[in-house]
Amino acid sequence: MAEHAARRCCLGWDFSTQQVKVVAVDAELNVFYEDSVLFDRDLLEFGTQGGVHVHEDGLTVTSPVLMWVQALDIILEKMKASGFDFSQVLALSGAGQQHGSVYWKAGASQVLTSLSPDLLLHEQLQACFSIRDCPVWMDSSTTAQCRQLEATVGGAQALSCLTGSRAYERFTGNQIAKLYQQNPEAYSHTERISLVSSFAASLFLGSHSPIDYSDGSGMNLLRIQDKVWSQACLGACAPHLEEKLGLPVPSCSVVGAISSYFVQRYGFPPGCKVVAFTGDNPASLAGMRLEEGDIAVSLGTSDTLFLWLQEPTPTLEGHIFCNPVDPQHYMGLLCFKNGSLMREKIRDELASSSWSEFSKALQSTEMGNSGNLGFYFDVMEITPEIIGRHRFSAENHECLRQRFWPLEEHLTTETSCRCWQMCLAPQCMS
Repeated sequence: MAEHAARRCCLGWDFSTQQVKVVAVDAELNVFYEDSVLFDRDLLEFGTQGGVHVHEDGLTVTSPVLMWVQALDIILEKMKASGFDFSQVLALSGAGQQHGSVYWKAGASQVLTSLSPDLLLHEQLQACFSIRDCPVWMDSSTTAQCRQLEATVGGAQALSCLTGSRAYERFTGNQIAKLYQQNPEAYSHTERISLVSSFAASLFLGSHSPIDYSDGSGMNLLRIQDKVWSQACLGACAPHLEEKLGLPVPSCSVVGAISSYFVQRYGFPPGCKVVAFTGDNPASLAGMRLEEGDIAVSLGTSDTLFLWLQEPTPTLEGHIFCNPVDPQHYMGLLCFKNGSLMREKIRDELASSSWSEFSKALQSTEMGNSGNLGFYFDVMEITPEIIGRHRFSAENHECLRQRFWPLEEHLTTETSCRCWQMCLAPQCMS
């Protein structure tokens, strides 16, 4: 405990799809403390799979906002119990899964400013949200709203030139439009709409934190050239939207000092600065210290490829965001929805949930898999826009059999042999 008790440090938070995580970094950039809460493991009462709820239509995907709040409570209480010295924290910031949106109910700002240090956050914020299950980046239920938005501004390319992307179902503006159209009462009772990143910052700030330029670029609402909300896009999505969003700020902005709640309950210094939180993809570009000419690939719940750009050239595929490090520059991004969860699903189906067994089969298979190629899209993919499992032979013929290629056959054979060995074991024969 004494090892991390007296170091002046900054805290970094990550509100991702499957977990909330914290790291403490000292003045030499050494990480000396980290912890996490996995939603599926540590908060079973919310019933998520992969941190989300996939609805019956297969398109609507949400997460419980109070699950995120409770995860923060758990981590902070664990840090406190471990003897972590919060008085040494000079500043904090973080990242959130992009595109997800949180809807603060009227009166929430008053609750945030008057939190009691005797109670946990999730106990006090129960009635602060106009919808309790928030749409997240995996949602693809807003196709109609996307087409409406593109038509309003003159087409998909016109919207891309304006906001950095054509209309995408997961982008926040289209999610807001759906909420307004399908649940106007909840929308009218909403005083503020946050991204997951600015929602997390709001918890620490004790008031509504602004959306930053970089994460705000993933909404189909921000004019990326001059960093202001597009009035045409706002009007196409919902009325009075600008006042519910607030003014966006540069991603490196200090948005205020930490809430007195954290000072009194955990011992943070009153002068601890809260720096604007941003999206997980912009945060990756900043954290990896990319420069112009660098390209990074991130394999996570979603898989992304991103790079630093000086000048934006928006197209109909991919995205251009405001750069989180230099607001005069930009970042390019390609995002693929079927990432780690899809890989884990194949592992579970064919290798008894074991990466070591999967690796053995991979190593024993001819490099290149004899020219056979498979694409696995169990949820609607972003790029390309397609769903299903598609396998092709070396002759470029699509194979409709469930398993046809060497790696899958090897995995299946290995699994069957293990099952027979278990059934013939002495304890199974009695």
